[in-house]
Amino acid sequence: MPDRPKHVALLIETSREYGRGLLRGVTRFHHENASWSIYFKPQGLGEPPPEWLRSWRGDGILARIDDRRMAERVLSTGLPVVDLRGALADLGVPSIGVDNRSVAKIAFEHLLDRGLRHFAFCGVPPGKNRFDDQRSEFFRQEVEATGRPCHLFDRWRHWANWERGQQQIADWLRELPKPVGVMTCHDDRGQQVLDACRRLGARSPDDVAVIGVDNDSFLCNLALPPLTSIDVDAERNGFEASSLLDRMMTGEAAPETPLYFPARRIVTRQSTDTIAVDDPDVAAVARFIRDHACRGVGITEALAQSSLSRSTLTRRFKALLHRTPIAQLTHVRLEHARQLLLETQLPMTAIAARCGFNEAKYFIEVFHRQVGVTPGSFRRDPLGQAGGAEEKRDAPQ
Repeated sequence: MPDRPKHVALLIETSREYGRGLLRGVTRFHHENASWSIYFKPQGLGEPPPEWLRSWRGDGILARIDDRRMAERVLSTGLPVVDLRGALADLGVPSIGVDNRSVAKIAFEHLLDRGLRHFAFCGVPPGKNRFDDQRSEFFRQEVEATGRPCHLFDRWRHWANWERGQQQIADWLRELPKPVGVMTCHDDRGQQVLDACRRLGARSPDDVAVIGVDNDSFLCNLALPPLTSIDVDAERNGFEASSLLDRMMTGEAAPETPLYFPARRIVTRQSTDTIAVDDPDVAAVARFIRDHACRGVGITEALAQSSLSRSTLTRRFKALLHRTPIAQLTHVRLEHARQLLLETQLPMTAIAARCGFNEAKYFIEVFHRQVGVTPGSFRRDPLGQAGGAEEKRDAPQ
């Protein structure tokens, strides 16, 4: 007789994009490796523990444990458990989540690349969610490391309902120096900040550029303008959690410390599509590069957007955007290349052409020199060696 499949319960919400991403990762592992027998019922985050869990006789549990009630019910089974929430730090079970320092770093560098010099964070009341608190603290550290202040939203005392909350955000935004880049703890809050901008009459992205987290396509596209967001790769986390649980169900010891994986990438939409510098020559060249870099134009055409000498413009560019014009041209092309490598199966020749490179060979050389791995390696493992490599800002072309 064939071996009995492992019986696994999934206590993961379907109401949020992060939970749905986790489930996609579980599904992929299940299809590729496990052939589990899965018990799953759609639910929301924070719902009461299911009654069926009292008498369930399974082999393992993947859960998003949000409170003590759920923790007690899950732990009372005595089964191997992997926690995909991490809200409670003292459960004694392995936890898998997102490296929020990488999230904050990606957000800050993206806003800095837009030429912004004022920064703020809008999250949730302190102590409500320790990972949202981490995003706030790590973003503040990134900003303050450059000698700038980070403005934190702190008007929770008057947050009685949604309408009052929106008014509090609008009043806070009104007082911020402009233009300002705002990171939010998740896409829900990002959508609220953009709505508050409209109430206030502030232009986004020109006055207020906004970045969310989780890349929930529904929320991001519901916002006006559409919200830029960080893809934390929940699917990878679901896959890794499934792999860990599978090993635990065969007797492997659970890791003693949480496993945190870096964010995958930023998905740029209109809410950060700005070049926020006061220098009109730098702004004109930077916008031209943004709009035309992947159409095959060269640096000569870009520099022609200004009457300044090449040396003067380069000096101003480096002072405001921390890159030379030619490095900015390459940066825009490689950002588009990363997106195509992750989202399509286009061959290198097609990607090179779509990103403004004349030859695939030259594209591969530039990508390797700037990112640290070949495009093919990046496509296969964007969070391995390539994921840890930062693109060089001013390497020679």
